[in-house]
Amino acid sequence: AFAVSVVSEGAEDETELPVLQKSEKSRTISNIGRELKGIVFVIQSQSNSFHSKRAEDLKRDILKQAVDLGKELPTVLLIHQINRHEGAWTILPLMRDFSVTYGRNSSWIFFCEEDTRIQVVKLLETLRRFDKSKEWFLGKALYDEESTIIHHYAFAENPTVFKFPDFAAGWALSIPLVNKLAKKLKSEPLKSDFTIDLKHEIALYIWQKGEGPHLTPVPEFCTDDVNSYKVDHCATTFSNFLPLCGEPVNKEDVFVAVKTCRKFHGDRIPVVKQTWEREAALIEYYSDFADISIPTIDLGIPNTDRGHCGKTFAILERFLNHTSPKTPWLVVVDDDTLISIFRLRKLLSCYDPNEPVFLGERYGYGLGTGGYSYVTGGGGMVFSRTAVQKLLASKCRCYSMDAPDDMVLGMCFSGLGIPITHSPLFHQARPMDYPKDYLSHQIPVSFHKHWNIDPVKVYFTWLAPNTEESHNGKKVGYSREDL
Repeated sequence: AFAVSVVSEGAEDETELPVLQKSEKSRTISNIGRELKGIVFVIQSQSNSFHSKRAEDLKRDILKQAVDLGKELPTVLLIHQINRHEGAWTILPLMRDFSVTYGRNSSWIFFCEEDTRIQVVKLLETLRRFDKSKEWFLGKALYDEESTIIHHYAFAENPTVFKFPDFAAGWALSIPLVNKLAKKLKSEPLKSDFTIDLKHEIALYIWQKGEGPHLTPVPEFCTDDVNSYKVDHCATTFSNFLPLCGEPVNKEDVFVAVKTCRKFHGDRIPVVKQTWEREAALIEYYSDFADISIPTIDLGIPNTDRGHCGKTFAILERFLNHTSPKTPWLVVVDDDTLISIFRLRKLLSCYDPNEPVFLGERYGYGLGTGGYSYVTGGGGMVFSRTAVQKLLASKCRCYSMDAPDDMVLGMCFSGLGIPITHSPLFHQARPMDYPKDYLSHQIPVSFHKHWNIDPVKVYFTWLAPNTEESHNGKKVGYSREDL
């Protein structure tokens, strides 16, 4: 307004206009710098070399955008570098540290995944709409259309009422909310319980049975691909493609072990043979009964009604001692796992088999008080030969033959200092157990369970190679039936 009034007083003052505009611009840049410094970016990163590089690339991009805006730089943290907590990836154990370190001089903690893309200026504009002195929980809202086992059938009467954030779009907590959570965690430490779906569990903890804030949906937090025509309004986008880092690994580089038992030979194994078996060059079925028609191999381990630790460790021993040492990858699946070996071979091109890689969908146990992470078995567990060698060279074994194999493996690898590598493309449950909007930006690798579905139809709708409509690794949308 001052610049306009000066110009109106006469032509002799027009020379002052550029100076004033420049001053206004510098004030704007200064304000942006202060706002930007008030945001702590937290990338939900992993220590595996492939993932840590992607997180570092995102950190560099955020800081480059900040440099272009002015001198003030935000703080950018990588979760996997916060080593004091085994459960750092579950985020809530970090709230006290966030509060102590950033509780006075920051405004927001903004979380994102390594493949989230951020337009920093638009993010600042978006956060500006919210009073930073209040408690805010912001994100792109997901919800269950029907109650589901992975959320312990929460809100069974109307699951659509409870919203939780899609991490891929980024999500934010205001500092007053961080401080409140830190105070609560100090007086009521997290229970030693399971972490199954982190985004839902964080939303539940923040909501506090109605005493805390609900998630506020933010339309500028998006999961559309960066090249989509829809993203003009978006502060965030998501690189929604199946990673491909060169040629897919050879079929002969992946050995597939299927865990089964006699009572399921007649109904589950035919599904495997009708669907994904043809994608595997090296596959063996391990059972408690040798059936030459399949054929199955009896490892001499009786079937148990609970966990299958004895059987899984026998499979690991067999892989190490009875397969070619040139086969770098082992995949262990249940007989009711539906998996795309075709897509898995693409994904594995991004991982170094000389590293001890233990890959799949990550769960946690007791991470509020130490505990460990593990790969949940139903979605498929992928091991590099190096990881199997390190595991079997240790003395870590089953505490009982019917112990839960996936949890014992998690405990063992945790003790060896080998982190779980998480991929959201593996799924412990069925497609219908996940929000459609969540699956819409994925090219899934696996699903699990045959309950109340036609598993052959699910495979050919979601996982079969002929549904892979992709170009140079980038996803092209294709319709899926409501399964």
